[in-house]
Amino acid sequence: MKSPTAPDNRNTTETETLSPDTAIRIDRVTVRYRLPHERIHTFKEYVIRMLRGQLRMIDHLALRDVSMEVRRGEVLGIVGRNGAGKSTLLKLAARVLQPTEGRIRIRGRVAPLLDVGGGFHPELTGHENIFLNGALLGLSRAEITRRLDSIVEFAELRDCIESPLRTYSSGMIARLGFAIATDVEPDILLIDEILAVGDEKFRAKCAGRIRRFRDAGTTIVLVSHDMHMVRELCGRAVWLNKGRVEGEGTADEIVTLYSRA
Repeated sequence: MKSPTAPDNRNTTETETLSPDTAIRIDRVTVRYRLPHERIHTFKEYVIRMLRGQLRMIDHLALRDVSMEVRRGEVLGIVGRNGAGKSTLLKLAARVLQPTEGRIRIRGRVAPLLDVGGGFHPELTGHENIFLNGALLGLSRAEITRRLDSIVEFAELRDCIESPLRTYSSGMIARLGFAIATDVEPDILLIDEILAVGDEKFRAKCAGRIRRFRDAGTTIVLVSHDMHMVRELCGRAVWLNKGRVEGEGTADEIVTLYSRA
């Protein structure tokens, strides 16, 4: 179990005036989690240890003094091994987390696609989950209704859209999540490894939609272990290693450095 330590109230995630060419600015951001020192298998055990004063905690730094800027209209790739802090960085940009230290400034409407099944309810149908997820993205019921057919068509789920989500495969859920998140015409699109789920045909379809967003000037931040995709879609890339920025440059430069590490 882990939870971020309380953020410094003077250094909060906020939206404020940025230069016209900047979509996201991250200034010296640190995220610190408090973790139990020993492995705890159940929530009951966690509570008992806490009440008895037997809970020993240690600090884990998911991000360490990270600074970067994402320009409007660019596609930025984030690469790094598991545990490097990539997903934490996207959660900060999506305002799911606040930094323990530092500040994030964002311009524009953000559509996060951070987790397969994130924002979905397994007992609701695919149809009902479209309205639920769309509402979480800030769409009105009328807007979701207008977009409903195009979402279902892109996700290729028309035959099972009235079935409960618990009957869907992980690939089907990923298709639905991607279709909803990318139908809202965001200013900033955050994608965390979602394209790793699904068959080759659908991944190519998703990549095509990302390219259209890129060509239309949407800012995209893409986390991926697929170095070919990072090279193909991203102009710049950042390499995270153990919560720190290890390198920053063109996608080709960073993929080459990361692949040799």
